[in-house]
Formats: sequence, structure tokens, C-alpha cells
Amino acid sequence: MEPNIHSIANLFAQLGLPSDSSAIDTFIATHAPLPHDMPLSDAPFWSPVQAAFLKTEIAEDADWSAVIDTLDVQLRAAG
Repeated sequence: MEPNIHSIANLFAQLGLPSDSSAIDTFIATHAPLPHDMPLSDAPFWSPVQAAFLKTEIAEDADWSAVIDTLDVQLRAAG
């Protein structure tokens, strides 16, 4: 079985957020930098449903975890 590979745009769509590259860049610029000691799912800008999705996917090392990790890195590096 091949793993599902999701893009950052797919992740934003899954989270119910605008998923075009300009909107993603704006989201990252607006919310970065995320403190290094704060788990991504605990960031104050997520809705409870979004936070639960992120937390579950990372905890289960699910299909979405790689792209969630990518977003995490981008939110910590930007700003």
C-alpha cells in the first residue's frame, strides 16, 4: 500500500482554510513565529476542530503528519 502524500494546499483545504498559495503565505506570515515550546495544535489561531485534527494526525503519525510537520517548521521559521 502506498502512503497518501498530501500537499500544504490539501492540508489548508482539509482545515477549512483558503488553500491558494497566496492565502497560505499570508496565513504563515500572519501567525509566525510560533514559539518553539508550543505544540502546533495548541496555537491560539486554530479552532477546536482544527486543533483536534492536527493533534490526532501527529499523534497517530497518520497520512497528514508529514505535511503538518512542514507547516510546523514554516510557522516556526517565518516571522
